[in-house]
Amino acid sequence: MRHTVSRLSLRLFGGIAAASLLAFSATAQAGKTLDSIRQKGSIQCGVSTGVAGFSLPDSQGNWSGFDVDYCRALAAAVLNDPSKVTFTPLNSQQRFAALQSGEVDVLARNTTWTLTRDASLGLQFAAITYFDGQGFLVPKKLKITSAKQLKNAEICVQSGTTNEKNLADYFRAQNIKVRTVVFEGFEASFKAFFSGRCQAYTTDVSGLAGLRNKEAKNPDDYVVLPEIISKEPLGPAVRRGDDEWLAIVKWVAYGLIEAEEAGLTQANADAWKATSKDPVVQRLLGTGEDSGKLLGLDREWLYRGIKAVGNYGEIFERNVGPNSVLKLPRGVNRLWNQGGILYAPPVR
Repeated sequence: MRHTVSRLSLRLFGGIAAASLLAFSATAQAGKTLDSIRQKGSIQCGVSTGVAGFSLPDSQGNWSGFDVDYCRALAAAVLNDPSKVTFTPLNSQQRFAALQSGEVDVLARNTTWTLTRDASLGLQFAAITYFDGQGFLVPKKLKITSAKQLKNAEICVQSGTTNEKNLADYFRAQNIKVRTVVFEGFEASFKAFFSGRCQAYTTDVSGLAGLRNKEAKNPDDYVVLPEIISKEPLGPAVRRGDDEWLAIVKWVAYGLIEAEEAGLTQANADAWKATSKDPVVQRLLGTGEDSGKLLGLDREWLYRGIKAVGNYGEIFERNVGPNSVLKLPRGVNRLWNQGGILYAPPVR
């Protein structure tokens, strides 16, 4: 008899739990950030003050780059229009305060996800969109082939970044003395290096590639050393306390990754939307299960993001890949099933 009651209780509990879950799913509400965005009609996206390949304005103030495309996909998903995003340039010292204060809705500017930042700054990282690492750029004429040859060298670095601490940690562990020359601004730091103030410059390898190809008078005069001295997982961050907005920012990033895995592109999105019977593709394009209602969005949220900027691979190739100004190899940022570590939870 006890067993019968126990099984009945479990069935009743399971039914109640399932009903509660369905009720919650059907009535998912927008968070305060999304409400504010809809009211003002634009997403305020915090970006860098100018990093080639990631977020850089042209002479007319038009922004382009990897992080910029992500923000446009977000605007397409949320506001039905990729142009409804305002870019706010922020330096390393300003970026977290701007997010905390509500000046920006999302921070999408080559910012490393660390424990300290995640746990103590009132923000949450949504996803890793680019796996990077810190390296060193040196003039080729110095004939330096390893960071371990930088003993007593002056190394330029920007303050308020993970690069500053990583630099100190690395050479302390190697028992090598170097002289760190710290600059508050990114532009001031790399200009000092190219003017000969320092023998080496350090930042994320993606940033070094951009500087070498965009800022050096002759890129072939400089070389990136082989050592990668840190892990720099980069991705968008939001203010802590709005789980609904966090979910949207997270799943737009993951959706673009899964779109690449499914072979879904900016060019074929319309044709596949009309003809595909693949359940994965149908979910991504909104012709199958409606994932949008769980995020407080409509069913075509991701279709619009893909149409606006393409899938993750297209964004990478256009902005930082081998055919871009940066000419970076895909490397570990290849999909998990193509030899990389890029992996997104399924959109289902």
